[in-house]
Amino acid sequence: MIVFGWAVFLASRSLGQGLLLTLEEHIAHLLGTTGATTTMGNSCICRDDSGAEDSVDTHQQQAENSAVPTADIRSQPRDPVRPPRRGRGPHEPRRKKQNVDGLVLDTLAVIRTLVDNDQEPPYSMITLHEMAETDEGWLDVVQSLIRVIPLEDPLGPAVITLLLDECPLPTKDALQKLTEILNLNGEVACQDSGHPAKHRNTSAVLGCLAEKLAGPASIGLLSPGILEYLLQCLKLHSHPTVMLFALIALEKFAQTSENKLTISESSISDRLVTLELWADDPDYLKRQVGFCAQWSLDNLFLKEGRQLTYEKVDLRNIRAMLNSNDVSEYLKISPHGLEARCDASSFESVRCTFCVDTGVWYYEVTVITSGVMQIGWATRDSKFLNHEGYGIGDDEYSCAYDGCRQLIWYNARSKPHLHPCWKEGDTVGFLLDLNEKQMIFFLNGNQLPPEKQVFSSTVSGFFAAASFMSYQQCEFNFGAKPFKYPPSMKFSTFNDYAFLTTEEKIILPRHRRLALLKQVSIRENCCSLCCDEVADTQLKPCGHSDLCMDCALQLETCPLCRKEIVSRIRQISHIS
Repeated sequence: MIVFGWAVFLASRSLGQGLLLTLEEHIAHLLGTTGATTTMGNSCICRDDSGAEDSVDTHQQQAENSAVPTADIRSQPRDPVRPPRRGRGPHEPRRKKQNVDGLVLDTLAVIRTLVDNDQEPPYSMITLHEMAETDEGWLDVVQSLIRVIPLEDPLGPAVITLLLDECPLPTKDALQKLTEILNLNGEVACQDSGHPAKHRNTSAVLGCLAEKLAGPASIGLLSPGILEYLLQCLKLHSHPTVMLFALIALEKFAQTSENKLTISESSISDRLVTLELWADDPDYLKRQVGFCAQWSLDNLFLKEGRQLTYEKVDLRNIRAMLNSNDVSEYLKISPHGLEARCDASSFESVRCTFCVDTGVWYYEVTVITSGVMQIGWATRDSKFLNHEGYGIGDDEYSCAYDGCRQLIWYNARSKPHLHPCWKEGDTVGFLLDLNEKQMIFFLNGNQLPPEKQVFSSTVSGFFAAASFMSYQQCEFNFGAKPFKYPPSMKFSTFNDYAFLTTEEKIILPRHRRLALLKQVSIRENCCSLCCDEVADTQLKPCGHSDLCMDCALQLETCPLCRKEIVSRIRQISHIS
């Protein structure tokens, strides 16, 4: 889950002071060179010395939690991936060392069912955060995440990311103690092979910590034993989900340049060459492994003599794809531009390259993972705030289908639909009828009643679009191949009417894009966002003035200090 708003709330409950990631640190983090201790919006919260006492009985705690009634909040506005906030009331005194396992499982349950944004975080999450303010409590939480998150729950790894993201950053002593407790090495990876949840969860924890810490702390965490453990988990005898999260953990460790060099020297690319053959496997779990292996070989762990995928993929029949120039670095897009995956803790969004204004249009999506994704239609006016958790269906200019939580989203409000929860391999259809001003969603050919709310705000400029929670993946079909469940009415496809040049179809790997950016000459007084226009606008009240007016008008908060923009003043002296 992506719950960056909670970090501020939870930080205010702590004795520590939040540490914000600067723009320079954020850019350095993308290049894998940062030494910052926080990444992607996380708050660093100093620890207090609150103690921990004996735990309560597991069954008693679960019975208490199951007795709490759930309010009907389906129609209330919310952030797409934030559960309701319910703080500790006067009848709920602060409890010391809780039944950690029960609290973790309570959080896993509430994430799936509750979606309000206006309340405090769930009580279980607040309690876990308070416990994690001490080294002992933090270690208890981490060990519980490894121990109890079930393998079969599609939101399990995302909850691990959510809870560790919202907990205070560990101290150096806590990290050292954790490595001693886990005592990971290649031999450990071969143990308990019949219980892959433990190894999957361990890799997910390591990946989240690598992403949060970065820099020297991440280098220190990647000990020879942990590297050996993760590499051993990539061997073919491992469960595919263990292989997947071990690879994701190695990717996140590689965000720090020294770690990237260490991992590359382990001959990881030789193992990934075998795994990338799974990229089109009918087993959707193996397909995820193949997708990530191919992405890593193209972007991180290059193998000498291997041709990059974008150089050999056949794009002749593809005329519409996902717009790789309109997304953040955290969303992975396949070289053919039709498959996307998010392994970051942010809520990443993407749009199609083709926009429609009139007529009837249809596209399909194959569900690769069955967790939270919001897929549907967006417009030019839609605003996607990945670190704040806002995506498709969270403004008045977009509408989305959520098959995990069985909801339709519009303007950050949800309503339940009657389709069953989607599962791997399901096909979701999206029909846009601009003549009748309606949208129709299908699951394996079964349609829902039309949705018309968005047309009160806009009637043209629609894109196919999707937002992804952590560890989610799907494939789009814009008409380049036959549809599985075409609707009975007459419709058009993007692929029949769109056009892309050969250059526009190319999705370059990260290192190739960075090489091109280094060759770009940028004038000294250009806008820091678009780099095209002169920076001639000052923001009030903060006073920052490195933006052009066009970019400034699209912002509600200053990108440097995050203060709300009250007014924008064009500086005449900057106009030539």
